[in-house]
Amino acid sequence: MSEAHDRLRQYLEQRREMGESEFVLDNLSVEDALKVLTGRTPAPHAAPMRQPRPSQDIPRPPAPSDSAMRRTAEAAAAGGDWRDALRAVDAGESDTPAATPAATPPPAMQAPARSTTPTAPAGAKIFEIGAGAARSPLSDLVDLQSVAAAIANCTACTLAASATNHVPGEGNPNARFVVVGEAPGQTEDELGRPFVGKSGDLLTKILEAIGFKREDVFICNVLKHRPPANRNPAPEEIVACRPFLLRQLELLDPKVILALGTFAAQTLLETDSPIGKLRGLEHRYHGIPLVATYHPAALLRNPNWKRPAWEDVQLARRIFDRP
Repeated sequence: MSEAHDRLRQYLEQRREMGESEFVLDNLSVEDALKVLTGRTPAPHAAPMRQPRPSQDIPRPPAPSDSAMRRTAEAAAAGGDWRDALRAVDAGESDTPAATPAATPPPAMQAPARSTTPTAPAGAKIFEIGAGAARSPLSDLVDLQSVAAAIANCTACTLAASATNHVPGEGNPNARFVVVGEAPGQTEDELGRPFVGKSGDLLTKILEAIGFKREDVFICNVLKHRPPANRNPAPEEIVACRPFLLRQLELLDPKVILALGTFAAQTLLETDSPIGKLRGLEHRYHGIPLVATYHPAALLRNPNWKRPAWEDVQLARRIFDRP
């Protein structure tokens, strides 16, 4: 009883930290949950399944079976499956360099299931790059190097004054897969590179698990300078940096964007919905397919989010592989 109570309490605290008001119990049996909630042992018969409400319940991709996950993990072992990396991080091995990627992606990535891809609900905002007022005001910047130079000289907000380096982003200038995070942290600010350190190592392994090397994609953040003490970005800072991100996406013309973390997803989709409601769906950012998932730093803190994050990156890969 005490163990089940602790597990449920920890789970609810994690959800509350992410701003979520609804949750799905994971790794807690129905019997344990009912014991905690009612203080008595449930009846042996199975309760009827709740019928979904069409206006509120959004279909999610089916979770892989234990046997399917085990086969995928075994096949990807030589390539440093990021789920194994997460377990290693939990054991205190997060600083271990990423393993050399396998020649082919895991089997789960080789047969995209396009017919089951969920889409954003009706009424979701859809923008098109270059369509009237949505077009970036930086159209005179003809390549990513020009955008980076403009970011280095930007004084539209106060962040540049307190930052050590600007962090415009890095990767393949012809990338069709773009990763967008929130803002540079301390290590990123020191090196002028996005997603380095433990979170960066994990992101590299996540990308390898879906068949990408880090240098195959483009990685950037919503903000291009570090907020002091890693505080949340201010609205005026978002407004100042948004044109740079939009111009980068115009030049890259990606097939899919992977938004990492609550702040990145909420900023790009212009919503205050929690990440738990945004993940698992195909959204649009200025006409570009976008998939939101948990930030690698959150995965290091909360192992319960490993499976849904794995489903999300698989969804992003399936979108990328569509004709």
